This record gives sequence, structure tokens and C-alpha cells, in this order.
Amino acid sequence: MLKLFTIVGARPQFVKAATLSRAVREYAASREKAVEVEESIIHTGQHYDANLSQVFFDELDIPKPAKNLELGGGGHGRQTGRMLEALENEMLERKPDVVLVYGDTNSTLAGALAAAKLHIPIAHVEAGLRSFNRRMPEEINRVLTDEISTWRFCPTRDSAVNLYREGIYDGVHVVGDVMYDGVLYYAEKIANEGRADHIREQQKLPSGEFVLSTLHRAENTDSPDRLRAAIRSLNHLADEVAPVFLPLHPRTNGAIERIFAEESPFSPHVHRITPLAYLDLLSLLREAKLVATDSGGLQKEAHFLHKPCLTLRDETEWGETLANNCNQLINLNRDPIPQIKAAVNCASGPWNQPYGQGDSARQILNHLLDSCSP
Repeated sequence: MLKLFTIVGARPQFVKAATLSRAVREYAASREKAVEVEESIIHTGQHYDANLSQVFFDELDIPKPAKNLELGGGGHGRQTGRMLEALENEMLERKPDVVLVYGDTNSTLAGALAAAKLHIPIAHVEAGLRSFNRRMPEEINRVLTDEISTWRFCPTRDSAVNLYREGIYDGVHVVGDVMYDGVLYYAEKIANEGRADHIREQQKLPSGEFVLSTLHRAENTDSPDRLRAAIRSLNHLADEVAPVFLPLHPRTNGAIERIFAEESPFSPHVHRITPLAYLDLLSLLREAKLVATDSGGLQKEAHFLHKPCLTLRDETEWGETLANNCNQLINLNRDPIPQIKAAVNCASGPWNQPYGQGDSARQILNHLLDSCSP
């Protein structure tokens, strides 16, 4: 018996967990099954908005969490500390063989720390990513989680090289990207559903070409100057390139209300809409002319679907996407408008595919199953 303890808490982790959980269920139903596998999913509650959480479980067919800790909100220290305590209690009760953590959130770090202190092996999915910006909370979470993990499942060769440069060699496996698995699976599933047209009608969005945008990184929302620069960027795209569709993250909405009070800083061509479920966002992405985002996940999804991307950050942990101008960085500490003008006039492509063959989840499961072999 292999008892997996899967920790999720934020949108990208739901997509990744859905992909690996599907691989677990397929293995359990197959004739090749040699080891019984039991998975318990623990939701920390880091994303507590229904459109950022529960709907993902429903539409992605993720097994119901064994426990929702409901620990959203609060600063980094308070949130991580509360998660660490609660996850330790769950691990003591459930006695897992492996703790699975994804990405770089506070849920990731809290789960890894709890497991390490209980001497439970840790599998880190998306290991080795580096933006080389230690001011980002996500970068700290990545580095610390990689250091204490048993299995380090890297999405690309470059991410494995990052670990080697830090002196980490054991347990490093280049398996490809589970989000690529997920995009391939869900894009085919929604191909003929007409979701994008329904979203436009429901949200009263204009027809024709559009730019899809998200904005939620703390480095942008917590800095008034960077937030103003990001909004200027979106306004320019909306007025000069195509209308911008902006699903507004709760953190961003709160920051805008604090900084701009009653006055809207947006062009009328920036259409702010409520947060979207994953399949709705993927449907819009399939039809977008361009993507402008500070999200690591959406950068990749744009790359997977061959959509030019402007990343509203000074650096990216997904360096492979920068090849051939498929993804271009916009430094918000400088005037963004000349950068955006140059970027939109620059041809993008061809799109390289360094993220595997769409079988990353099964490779990860096979490595974990091998650990149970006599």
C-alpha cells in the first residue's frame, strides 16, 4: 500500500493535482496494478473565494478533499504557521508514506516543513524553478521546499540544472510539466463546447479580438507604483491593440480600492470581470490574440497554446518561454509603454516544447511506485 498525502491550496495546484489524481485512478483501475494506492487530498483553503477554489474541484473532477483546513487570509507568516500546525496534525493522524506538494505557495512550504519534521518523504512537483529574485515569497518557498524534498520532479532540463548548481543531485527527475498534461486533456475536452461565446454573453464582453489578462502577484499589487504601471500597460493594450478581458483577483481588487478609492484607473476598453473557473479561462485563452499577465501558470498555458505573452514582471521562473519572443518581460519599474510598443510589434515564434510529452503525471506516479517495490 502506498498512501499519498496531497496538499493543495491555490488555483494552479488544483489543476496539477487533478492531473496526478487522474493518473492514480487510472492506475488503480488497470490490470497492471501491482501496488495499492490510496490518496488523501488536503485543501489548506489558501484560496477561499468559491470561484478560485470549490469550482475547480467540481469541474476538474478532483476527488473531494479529505479535509478543508479553511486557512485562507492573513500575512505570510501567520498563514504559513497555521498551515504548518494543522498539516502536522493531519499527517500524524493519517500516517502517509509520501507527502506530495506542488509549486511554490505557502501551502507548499508549510506541507514540506511539516513532513520534513515528521521524517515523511516529500515529493515536490515543479522542482528547480528559479526566478533568482529572493524578494518574491514564491522564490523562498521554492528554494526551501527543494532543499528538504526526497523526490524533486523537474518540468524541464533547465530546472534540473538549477538544482545541480545548488549542489542538489539526489532525487532529481526531469519528468515534464503536469500542467502541460492538463492543458492537453482539458483543451480537447472543451474544444466544441462554445464556452468562450457563452462567457462573452454572460459577462457582456465585446466580440472580436481581445487580450486576456490576469494580475495578482504581491510584488505588483502591494506596490502602488508597480500597480499603476501595470494598469497603464493594460490601458495601452486595450486602447491600441484590442479590448482587454481582466478576471479580477480578490487581492488586486482590494489593492485598487485602497490606492484609487472611488476613481476607476482603467480605460473603458479594459473589461473587468469576476474570477473565472479554470475551464472558462482556458476557453478564453484558446481564442485570445495576446496574453498579458504576472501569473506563472498563465505564462505557461499561453506557451502551450502558442499565444504571445507579455509578462508584467522583471523576471520569470519559466525562462524557456522567453525563446523566440514567445514570452516577453515588461519591467514595471521603468516606463512600460515603450516596452509594450516594442513587444507587440515583434514577431513571436516558433514555439519550442521543452515541457515533456503529456505523460508527466504517470512518470511521477511510476517513480513513487518504484519506491514501494521490494
